[in-house]
Formats: sequence, structure tokens, C-alpha cells
Amino acid sequence: MLVRFVWVLSLLALLGLPLSCTPLPTFFEEQALLTNGLGGYACYRIPAITTMPNGTLVAFVEGRVSGCADFGNVDLLVLRSSDQGKTWSPPQKVVDNDSLQVGNPAPVVDRFDPLYPDGRLFLFYNTGTASEYEVREGKGSRGVHFITSTDHGQSWTSPQEITDHVHFNQPGSALDWRTNAVTPGHALQLSQDPYKGRIYIPANHSAGPPQDGFNEYRAYGFYSDDHGQSWSVSPDVDVPSSNEAIGVELADGRLMLNIREQNGATKTRLVALSKDGGTLWDETYFDAALISPVCQSSIIGWPYQQAEILLYSGPYSTTTRHQMSVMVSFDQGETWPLRKEVYAGTAAYSDLVVLQDNSIGLFYERDGQGLYFARFNLEWLLNRNKNP
Repeated sequence: MLVRFVWVLSLLALLGLPLSCTPLPTFFEEQALLTNGLGGYACYRIPAITTMPNGTLVAFVEGRVSGCADFGNVDLLVLRSSDQGKTWSPPQKVVDNDSLQVGNPAPVVDRFDPLYPDGRLFLFYNTGTASEYEVREGKGSRGVHFITSTDHGQSWTSPQEITDHVHFNQPGSALDWRTNAVTPGHALQLSQDPYKGRIYIPANHSAGPPQDGFNEYRAYGFYSDDHGQSWSVSPDVDVPSSNEAIGVELADGRLMLNIREQNGATKTRLVALSKDGGTLWDETYFDAALISPVCQSSIIGWPYQQAEILLYSGPYSTTTRHQMSVMVSFDQGETWPLRKEVYAGTAAYSDLVVLQDNSIGLFYERDGQGLYFARFNLEWLLNRNKNP
């Protein structure tokens, strides 16, 4: 224990972080939340999670009625926890598109609307009338919608469709957008001036007919500066085959998107940076430290004393979806010196959340059998032992 504590202090000193004189205990705990085949759904996929100002955790997932295929009879479900993820409510259906698809849950809490001082929870999602490949061929459509809750996810408004405001559909032009996917995972609200209060939804679309290597895909985003009354669209991230994206606000106010490369050419994550809240993109690069199969990942900021830490989750592999890991950056994503393996087996989509007590939650797909929720602290991440 003493050797490990000395190593932690040395690392924090090297990284210029404040030191604590007393070693803190590590903890890691996890539980299965949803198991495929139980509760009326053959398959549960696509986790997303956020925390309300009062500390309530609100998690979302797709409930796939007949199987694990992306397209089909798919509902959106919500689960809630009022005790830091120790116990959870039974899943409740929040969106049902009859026998068609609804998916890609993307929650975000509006904490700056004076009309809702306790926070207003938005849930963005997609609807679909055909499979993704058919939509890419122009034989179906994808919609973009949201619902809101002012009681921490217990009740919801009727859906509001915003497809025409955030997804262009002009066949035969450069704006011949076809597929659409909001993040999936949590969306975000910016907290620093001059874009304080901006609700930003990372997304992607395809443009024109299918191309080799999925090169018609582009990541982008849409945002609102008036609490969801109107919407603007960011430019595309101009990198072919940029797909599912998730965002984080950096300590210096920049917006960072962390993006899936659909063609798998580099087996790393694509990063896009914006100095103006996602209005324009200033820089794009592939982050060689964040290796990844073709899969969704998550990223979030975590305050530690006066230092903003970035946490990233995803399968740490260039071949298959396994080795679910959390990586840590102390320099706003310039480097990722720490990686902790959460689960060595098969694992795919995930979403990170910071809890009210400053512990960290990870909602993730495991073994193709359902979804788990893991909870741990930074001290556990700093612990060099490999296993939980």
C-alpha cells in the first residue's frame, strides 16, 4: 500500500496536481442492470446516462423487442437511481414508435434556464423507417426528436420533432443527407462565457449514396442558445467516414468532439476541436493513444481540486470489442498516461457520468448479454493493479 501511495503522489507531482497528505481508499463496485431476454425485451443496447442537479442518476437504453438488430421494433427505456447508483428503479418505457425503430438516446440537463431552477432534462433521439443501409440508399428516413422532463425523469412531455431544423434533406445536392444519428451517449451543455448555456448535441449523417469505406459519413453537431426554442447546425467535421461522436467542454472553454472512424482505417479515435462552441472546427486529428475497434466511446470532464481531468471509456483493442477500459488525461487530452481495465471480456458501447459525490459511473454493454453499471473513484483509477 505504501509503495502504491508513493507512486500516486509521484505521478500527481509530475503532472503538477495538488497533493493530499492522506491516501484515500479505493473502491470499485458494479452490478448487472438489464439482462437480455428479461423484462419483455430480447436485447438491451446503447447506454446513455446523466445526473440531475439533485444527484439523481437518469439512465437510458434501447429495448429491442425481437432481437439485437439495430432496426426493428425498438423502444427507449429509462432507469433512475437516487442513491448514487446503488439501487435502481425498474425500467420505464418513455418512447415507443409502434413497430418501428426509436433509438440513440442522448440526454442532457439544462442547468441555466431560469424557468426551471431545478434543471430541465432533455432526451434527444432518432426514429427510423428502414434499416441504416436502406436509408443510405435513399429508401427510408431518419427523424430527430426530443422530449423533456422537469421531475428528474419521472414524467415526460410529448415528443417534439426537429428533423427539418437539424438534418438537411435536399436530394441531388451537397445537402442530400440521409442517415442521422445523435451521439449516442450523453449530450452536453456549455458552462463558460460567451457560450454559457448552449445545449450541444453531437451527431452524424451520411450524404449521398453509399460509398466504399463508409466515406459518405460525416460527424457534425446541432445546438441551441435559447433552451431548445430554436436550433443551429455546425459544419461537418471534414474527415471522411467520421461517425458516432460525443463531446466534452475543456477547461479553457473549447469544445472537443471524440469521434468513431467508421471505416476502421486507423483504429484510433478522431478528435475535432472548436474555439467557438462548435460553430466552426479549428483542428482535427487522430489520437494515437486512444486505440479503438469500430465502436462508440464516451468522454467526460471530471474536476479534481483545481485541475480538470478528462476521462475516456471504450474497448481498448484494434481488433474486437473487448477490454472495456477507462483512460485518464490530466492535460486536456494532449496525453493519456493512465488506463484502467474495467472488464477484460466482450464489451462495446458505454457512457460515463460524474456522480454527486464525485465518484465516477460507467454504464456499459457486456458480453452481449445486457448492461452493467460500474461505480469507482479516481483513486481506483490511479491504482496500478490491473483488475477491479
